[in-house]
Formats: sequence, structure tokens, C-alpha cells
Amino acid sequence: MNFISHTYTDIGIKKSVNQDSALIMEAKTDYDNVMFAVLCDGMGGLANGELASATVIRAFQKWFEKEFPSMLYHGFDSAKLEKRWSEVIFEQNVKIMSHARTLGSNMGTTAVILLISGGMYYIMNIGDSRAYVCNNTTLTQITEDQTFVNREIKRGNMTPEQAKTDPRRSVLLQCVGASQFIEPDFFMGNVNKGDVFMMCSDGFRHEVTFEELQEGFKSDNINSEEDMEKISHDLVELNKQRLENDNITVVTVKLV
Repeated sequence: MNFISHTYTDIGIKKSVNQDSALIMEAKTDYDNVMFAVLCDGMGGLANGELASATVIRAFQKWFEKEFPSMLYHGFDSAKLEKRWSEVIFEQNVKIMSHARTLGSNMGTTAVILLISGGMYYIMNIGDSRAYVCNNTTLTQITEDQTFVNREIKRGNMTPEQAKTDPRRSVLLQCVGASQFIEPDFFMGNVNKGDVFMMCSDGFRHEVTFEELQEGFKSDNINSEEDMEKISHDLVELNKQRLENDNITVVTVKLV
């Protein structure tokens, strides 16, 4: 299994600091090639959101470099992976919350984590950063937004159309560093050659349609990292033309 991957980020049209952070790491092992990616969307005054997102990124980078090789060698299953990732998230939640108290402010971050290994994908999500998978015919959202409006949609109190313009659309039910109790979501499934995994902060997908995302990330459109960069750039610029004012980050991984 081989990969093409790329990350693209933009500060947006109104922000003074880019509080998004992203990580892509690939490892070639005796068992298989492995892809690991993390995307975080930080929030907080001044540079607090940037610090929160970078803190979670560093923690998962350390996990991948220091712990995953042993886990891979000894064999792992989804339950062990979910447990350890949850522990990393809980540890960072306490760390960020404690630091915020010393500053007398609030700070936090979303997180979406992707591992592709052994013909499977594993994803953990906290907040409203998303993970999708696309082929030539369909785009599927894997994660569920942990937001007020998504909860209201599921309860039947709001339609998806109403949620798109509701002023509370960015209100999170939980995030790392600003929630006393957090419950990450975990997803897993089979991968196929040609699958394109796309992870993004909410700024990337507010002002573009599902159909525009599906067309952009069709498998046949992506044959190189340069293709990924152009597609990401064009969609980011489209968001900005439509006056998206948040930071915008997208991570793309294709199985080849």
C-alpha cells in the first residue's frame, strides 16, 4: 500500500493568527506502509488556540514515533488503539485546561486523527473537524460533528438547511481543553486502492457545497501531490471568495 498526501492551510480573510494545526507522517515498515494524519482547529483569545492545537499535534506525533512501532510489532486491535488514543486525548485535555487556568482564559481545540494500516482506516474525532472518504462516485462523511446544531438535527428540532445559517452552527458540545468531560468518537473500516481521505477544519466546508467537494476530490482527479495542492488551493480560494472568515485547513491522503 502506497500513499500520496498533502496538507494545505490558509489564515483566511479576517483572522490575524492561524490557529489550525496539521500533521502528516508516513512510515514504511516490514508489515506494511502506514499513514498517520492529525488535524486540529484551535480556539481561544490571542495565540491560545494556536497553542492548544499544536499541543495535541505534538502529543500524537510523539505517540506515533515512540509507541506505535511497538504496538505494530506486537499486534494491535481497534480496541487497544481506541483506548490509547482516548488516553492521549484525556491527558491533553487536562494539560490544556490546567494551562488555561494559569492564564485566566479559555482555550481548546478540535481534533480528528487518522491511521491507515493493514488495509484498514481508524479515525477518532472530537469537535467539528471532519473526515471524509471519496472515490470516483461517492463522497462519504465518516465523522459526526459534535455540535449544538447537529444534535438538534438528530433530535428533529432543526433541518440541515436551517443549521447551515444558524448563528450557533459553530457551538461545540465538546473540545480538547475546554470541556470538563470529553467522549471521543471512534470509527473504522476497510480501505481500497484509489480511496481519497480528506480531513478538514470547519472553515474549509462552510461555504462550498457537498457536490463541489465530491467533484474536487474524485479519485481520478488526484494523481500527484501537485494535484492535491491545486484542488485544495482552488477550494480554499472559493471559500474565501464566498467570505469564509475562519482559518481554513485541509489534509488529503490517497491510496495508490
